[in-house]
Formats: sequence, C-alpha cells, structure tokens
Amino acid sequence: MKPKVTIVDTTLRDGEQTAGVVFANKEKIRIAKYLDELGVHQIEAGIPVMGGDEKEVIQEIVQSGLKASIMGWNRAVIADVKQSLECGVDAVAISISTSDIHIKYKLKSTREEVLDKMVRAAEFAKSHNVYVSVNAEDASRSDMDFLIQFAKAAKKAGADRLRFCDTVGMLTPFTTYEKIKRIVEEVGIDIEMHMHNDFGLATANTLAGIKAGATHAGVTVLGLGERAGNAALEEVVMALKYLEGIDLNFKTDIFREVSEYVAQAAGRQLPSWKAIVGTNMFAHESGIHADGVLKNPVAYEAFTPEEVGLTRQIIIGKHSGTSAIKSKFAEYGIVISDEEAKDLLPRVRAAAVELKRSLFDKELVFIYEKYKKEKSA
Repeated sequence: MKPKVTIVDTTLRDGEQTAGVVFANKEKIRIAKYLDELGVHQIEAGIPVMGGDEKEVIQEIVQSGLKASIMGWNRAVIADVKQSLECGVDAVAISISTSDIHIKYKLKSTREEVLDKMVRAAEFAKSHNVYVSVNAEDASRSDMDFLIQFAKAAKKAGADRLRFCDTVGMLTPFTTYEKIKRIVEEVGIDIEMHMHNDFGLATANTLAGIKAGATHAGVTVLGLGERAGNAALEEVVMALKYLEGIDLNFKTDIFREVSEYVAQAAGRQLPSWKAIVGTNMFAHESGIHADGVLKNPVAYEAFTPEEVGLTRQIIIGKHSGTSAIKSKFAEYGIVISDEEAKDLLPRVRAAAVELKRSLFDKELVFIYEKYKKEKSA
C-alpha cells in the first residue's frame, strides 16, 4: 500500500554537501542500511556523474538488497542521467533552476532553454523505465506562473513528481501552503517538499506543504545540509505521527543510534538540545517539571524516551525540588524523609551555583553524607 507520505532521505547527497563533510564509502553504505532499517522509502544515494568513489559506492548501495528505492541525482543533462542508469538505480532526480535569479545569473540562460533541457532529460530517463523526480531548484523564488508551466511540462514529459526546492529557505508555512496548494490544484502531480533551514522553518514548511497536498518529504538525518541544513528526518517523522496523525510505522527506537552514527561520520557534534534525539529531550531539572514527570511522564513529555532510543533523566541542580531529590536518592537505595529533602535542597542549590552546573551522583551523595554527620554531631 502506498504510504500517506513518502520519505525521501538525501543525507548521502545533500547531507554530504554540508561544508566540510565527507563520508567514507563504508560510512555511506552503513548509513544507507540504517535508513532502510528505519523505514525510509527512497534514498538519494549521491551524484553518479562525479564518478570514482561516488559512482562505485552508489552501485554498491544498489546491490545491497535494500527495500528502499535508490535514487541518483543529476543535472538536467542526458549525459548525467546515463551515469545514473549505469549505476542501476531505479529512480533519478533531474535538477534545474526555475527562478529568474538563477536562470539569469547562475545558468546565464532563458526560461525556454530551461524547459527544453528539463523535458529532454526527463523524456530520456523515462524511456529507460525509471522513476523520475524533476527538481525545481529555487522554486520558492520562482515566478509562480512559470513554475506551473514548468510542472506541467515535467508531467507531460513523464515525470512522476516535482521536487519543490526552497533552496535558500525563504518560505514561511503560510506561503508554502499557498504555493503548494496552487500547484496541486493546477497541475495534479505528486510534489516533494525539499526545504532548507536558513530561517529555522524547514520542518514547519515541510508539514505545511504536506497539509496543502504534497505527497513526499525530503529530509536528512539531523537536518544536515548546505548552510543551515534541511528538514530533519527524525523531526518530520515524529511530527507527522504526533501532530498530524500520520504514522509511517518507522523503527523510531533506533533514531538516537542512527543520529549518533551520522554525527560521528560527519564530524559533527550531536547537541544535547537537538529536537527528538538530543539527550535533553528527557532530562528534567526544574522542580515543577521533575515533580510532574515523576507523577506521570505525560505531564511534560510528548512521547516516551524509549520510542526514539533515549532514556529519562532526573537532573539534580539549581532548579531542583524536593520530589526530585527524594527520587534520586531512591535510585541509590536510600530512602530520605520530606524533612531531610527540604534540608538538603539549599545545600544542593548552593553547590550547583558554585559549580555552575548540575551535580554528579557522587557529589550529591557527598552532600548527603556531610549533612548526616552534622545532624549526628
């Protein structure tokens, strides 16, 4: 059965285009296998026309027996598409700019030439029985009438979908919705949202596009990508499930594991505050929050930590309350009274302020032991 939303992961192509990021071939294969295990429907594996290691690893991914469709990225050039076909991919992306800014200054071309190149490349690819995505680069800054003309020409040439690229992340969810709704109504073609995060709106814009009728979401693990990156795979999948009621049945319990691997391969840190997979997602220090979570986690957690491969942590520090202190000592097998927790609280807070951080378990036990000695003296 066709999924309600098809997830197209481009970690291995757009993700690797992050400034300073290079994946070794064995890492690209491992990431492709991880994406397949997660449940990703289509993996954009790279750019075959680069040749060398790039072409070699794409061929190896194709031959790995994955369930996901494997896509090669191409310019709107028949020679590029031939390189993808030689790799054995079952899908090709054919990309060309549609904004007048890009057409004039980047391509030094005309709208007519853009249409002609796209159509010839798409028709050639389709004649070889592969799935075709026609990518409208800088679609968000394109003249809408021309973009509609472009989309209709792509559909007529046999394209299976239009990739709508917010190349410099200029859209808001409201403008995204309006543009995608118009294309859906006037063209009637599957649309992939390929959103960049320059204003921190990539995931929001992706969801807005889907609300307007887009069928595909282009993502990367951790939102890797050029400049501020792309819409993050883990954010889109979990937001679809919990905010839109669209459960794609992904193996989300390995999200943290996959994210750690990709971050390491990319030479990037995985921030503790990262949405969905950061360790702070389920770390509670504030007294009110910790007390609420200890009574019922749903008070301050949108989903369980186990669902994304994390664990809940009660952090003891400046903002802790007595409930958290009692709970933390219970973890050590020590039962303390309400009065003892109340007495310990100012000592804990003072230590946290002095150290400018939360307390380690041994530090907390030391404070408790010192307190007991003073009480018995």
